[in-house]
Amino acid sequence: MPNASEAGFFYLCVMHFDKIHNKGQARLFKNPILEALTKTHPLVIWGMYIPVIVYLLYLSGKRFEFRTQTVLLVFLSGMFFWSFFEYMAHRFIFHWTPKTESGKKIVYILHGNHHHYPRDRQRLFMPPLPSLIIASALFGTMYLILGNYAFMFFPGFLLGYLIYGSMHYAIHAWNPPFKWMKPLWRNHHLHHYKNEHQGFGVSSTLWDHVFGTMFDLKKEKEDKEKVKEIMFERKKS
Repeated sequence: MPNASEAGFFYLCVMHFDKIHNKGQARLFKNPILEALTKTHPLVIWGMYIPVIVYLLYLSGKRFEFRTQTVLLVFLSGMFFWSFFEYMAHRFIFHWTPKTESGKKIVYILHGNHHHYPRDRQRLFMPPLPSLIIASALFGTMYLILGNYAFMFFPGFLLGYLIYGSMHYAIHAWNPPFKWMKPLWRNHHLHHYKNEHQGFGVSSTLWDHVFGTMFDLKKEKEDKEKVKEIMFERKKS
């Protein structure tokens, strides 16, 4: 029988696990190079995309001569659109229920392994290669729809993604730094440990409220021991 670290590779077809592991990580590929390409650090992704954001905004103002107010408005619109995209992708792509074995493998590699090992810090951001491929396809789509406005809209979208990824990393790695952020932490951890069909927002709970998938955070007494673990409650000495 495979050990815990090998479970992801041998049981790719599973989305519901007998045990969620708070330590270790899934093995996704036998090939060590492919396996290495599934991991990254947040600073790598920020280092990739910050120059892209700055350059596209520079082109918007200098080459296409958009006014500063226009650049700012479209940029903020891109950030807002990211929050909607984040919710829809998480709910309908990451939690897609496939019927074929190949589909189940894809879903496990894409997101299922994260639910199996939610505190695997090396897989809390999309790794560089697939991230660049997806980002290029999204920019191309936005350019077809928006024309030159995509040079302002896409940077906002990218910054929304970077904030989302950083929030996702922080939620799984650390305690909430401020009391007002506690509900955001709880909402995502309840998604992992209580019901994966709710709490799809990570950087914001706006769309969970809009579409009725928000957890009732007032029911903290339910499943008390899990809530204590979820909230990173410090043991009293």
